[in-house]
Amino acid sequence: MSNLRDKKIIIGVCGSIAAYKSAMLTRLLVKAGAEVKVIMTASASQFIAPLTLSVLSKNKVYTDLIADASTWSNHVELGLWADALVIAPTSANTIAKMANGNCDNMLLATYLSAKCPVFFAPAMDLDMWKHKSVKRNMELLHSYGNILIPVEHGELASGLVGDGRMAEPEHIMEHLEEYFG
Repeated sequence: MSNLRDKKIIIGVCGSIAAYKSAMLTRLLVKAGAEVKVIMTASASQFIAPLTLSVLSKNKVYTDLIADASTWSNHVELGLWADALVIAPTSANTIAKMANGNCDNMLLATYLSAKCPVFFAPAMDLDMWKHKSVKRNMELLHSYGNILIPVEHGELASGLVGDGRMAEPEHIMEHLEEYFG
């Protein structure tokens, strides 16, 4: 039996070519018995359709704090609901915003409201990954108690080879299984 059975997991998806991996992560979590809700940044939907993640999670996908004049998505309720928030992929932009407490979208509002452990799986090109400002922001996130799922080495979208690839969904699952074990 999976350590993730009946866990309530939010997957946060940021704008990155690695966003396609969030579909497999969603599927694996649901298959393990977790209840999954997805929050996407605006740029994430340029890489993967919210409908895909809605079908796989069997839940509405959250994209906006205010969808229209009559609809407000409650980031506080989501933050209290979750047993874990897994941001995968986490872009350099979102890492910087998380590190500095910026709150300009639904994912960041939920992150700042979350009472659960927060896991983040960075995804970016080699030179971005090595940049001193990214390293500083990562140290800040770690000091806040966030849990890094390490990047992997391999071919990057730019064609370069090196560190910066988002962890494979199976490896993210291993981190979550271990944490909840």
